[in-house]
Amino acid sequence: MGWRGMAYTARRLRQSFTHFSNGPQVLLGMLRPGEMMFRTRTGTTLHVPNAAGARFPVFEVHADDVYRLDDLVRDLPEDAVAVDIGAHVGSFSTAVCARLPQATVHAYEASPSTADWLERNARANGLQERLHVHRQAVSDHDGVLELVDNGLASAHNGLTAPDGLGSQMQVPCVSFAQVHAAAGGRIDLVKSDAEGAEYGFILTSDPALWSGVLRVVMEYHPVDGHSLQELVEFLAAVGLDLVRDEPSQDKPGLGNAWFSRTGGNAGPRAADDRA
Repeated sequence: MGWRGMAYTARRLRQSFTHFSNGPQVLLGMLRPGEMMFRTRTGTTLHVPNAAGARFPVFEVHADDVYRLDDLVRDLPEDAVAVDIGAHVGSFSTAVCARLPQATVHAYEASPSTADWLERNARANGLQERLHVHRQAVSDHDGVLELVDNGLASAHNGLTAPDGLGSQMQVPCVSFAQVHAAAGGRIDLVKSDAEGAEYGFILTSDPALWSGVLRVVMEYHPVDGHSLQELVEFLAAVGLDLVRDEPSQDKPGLGNAWFSRTGGNAGPRAADDRA
């Protein structure tokens, strides 16, 4: 293990105690096969398989705060409707529910095995009435698509999964029009970590469906023939301005971006503030 690997491990060990109320259980869970549990500082409980690909999104959301959650939800309506595309085991969805006790979240997870964990975490936190699990991918069409899935709730399951990660399977998929309809025709917040599908479901969608969206946060991925600029231009045309961009230092075409409706609270700090 190089110095970067050691630094990463040391950070995760420290964060187990600083960002989770059951730090000793978290560390013990990593040493045992099977499953483990995180109890967040906001009071939510997350069950995950004890696998690196399943654990790291929990740390990203609750320890690294990669989505700038407090800024992201600031000034949203108390009864906000959020859509979580690529919901994984529910780290983001449950965090939004904790911060906005009257909010409704529609969580989309294409991996059948990962969706099982998502549903379990909705039940564990008593959120069945507010956190609606959709066992579907979001894509540029309604029907089916092929997904790579390793069966261990890996955050890399998806269209851009590394070679050898898992096996291919067909999963149901829906367009953004169907997502909008399932949310009752109102969406205030969109979070997307769709492992490469973001270009398809956004760029082929009807711009009118975005007219009421107040905030968007997404992880964008390297996809041949596409770039973040396409998403920036599409969303700007519907009144959602790029307010922050955090590109990966290691992988071109990968990063996180935040968008906010013109004239509203910008949420996370401006795009040129990389501090």
